[in-house]
Amino acid sequence: MAFTPLHDRVLVRRIEGDEKTVGGLIIPDSAKEKPAEGEVVSTGEGARKDSGELIAMAVKAGDKVLFGKWSGTEVKIDGEDLLIMKESDILGIL
Repeated sequence: MAFTPLHDRVLVRRIEGDEKTVGGLIIPDSAKEKPAEGEVVSTGEGARKDSGELIAMAVKAGDKVLFGKWSGTEVKIDGEDLLIMKESDILGIL
């Protein structure tokens, strides 16, 4: 991919959830919520302190992460729907 986020931003691909409930009911597209789980595609180099020192990123490409429901900005890159968000919007690594 030719896109690299800047600073402490992360490019994330959503991981689609199950289309069935535990009981076996099929969930229609209109009733599905956007998943809050994704895979990190690429990351920036990290944030900088006031002194200019680089703060390394806690996530790396390939990590599966959880993020807030309304986190990030939706973008389309190479025909694929992705999210760009700050590292602080990521709640945790799975």
